Amino acid sequence: MSSLYKKNDIYYLSVQIAGKRITKSLRTADFETVKQIKPIIEKALFLEIIDGVRPKNTPLTKLMKMYLEAEHSWKASTKHINTRLLNNYLKKGYPENQTTKAMTIRVLNGCNRWGHKNKLIPNYESISGGNKYEARTRVYSKDELKLMFNKITPHHFNMFVRFSYYTGARSGEIRCIQKENVKHDSIVVWGKSGKRIVKLNTQAREVLDTNELWEYTANYVQLTWSRNRKRLGLHNARFHDLRRTFGYNLIKQGRPIYEVSKLLGHSSVITTERHYAPLLTTEIEDFTL
Repeated sequence: MSSLYKKNDIYYLSVQIAGKRITKSLRTADFETVKQIKPIIEKALFLEIIDGVRPKNTPLTKLMKMYLEAEHSWKASTKHINTRLLNNYLKKGYPENQTTKAMTIRVLNGCNRWGHKNKLIPNYESISGGNKYEARTRVYSKDELKLMFNKITPHHFNMFVRFSYYTGARSGEIRCIQKENVKHDSIVVWGKSGKRIVKLNTQAREVLDTNELWEYTANYVQLTWSRNRKRLGLHNARFHDLRRTFGYNLIKQGRPIYEVSKLLGHSSVITTERHYAPLLTTEIEDFTL
């Protein structure tokens, strides 16, 4: 006999045989996930009662803390993302945004997989949905770019926004540029894809020639961008959309997608096509069949 119930928005599974009962937290508030893992956990609990052996089962809160504190050779940005997603999941469960939910599921799977490998939890079953994300298609119009370049403050951050658009670089790649990594027509950066070369066009070069290099934290970029976005009335606007607009405008100019892929630092042209195909479909001229 087994029963399912919720406590503090978390699902619990209770099984009973011959007067012996075991209750276990399923460590999720999402019923779709519960339906996936319930048969596996239920079987393990029945076997536990029959065999009389209780495996180690670290509570989710403690497991997450141990996972985040363990050595993973992560970049600082990777640890920041994992920490934010796991903490938000503990507080609110899965986010409504499909892309953020997919990211949360991938991080949860990584945490549980690590816990099972290190014998901190008895069972591990991958949660599906980690690849179900919606490709973001937001790009900025010429008027929006003009507004940003004219009105974003302070001036030093305004130049950072311009430089981001002129290079198509990720924020994490250019927040802290070292002088020794600045060449005449390129800079060496480290980011999501590791070390790469970012091409400097004339506009980007002019920004570097007339301004000091930046030493921004991720939090500063996020907060300063958010403040400006709200003040200027930019809707559904993210800093990363500057990078997408960079690639989109180059392709619209007729630049080969292979060239754009290299400028963006994508691992392959396939990645570039996947990101920009939804955008470019709308640019196809009218045709008759």
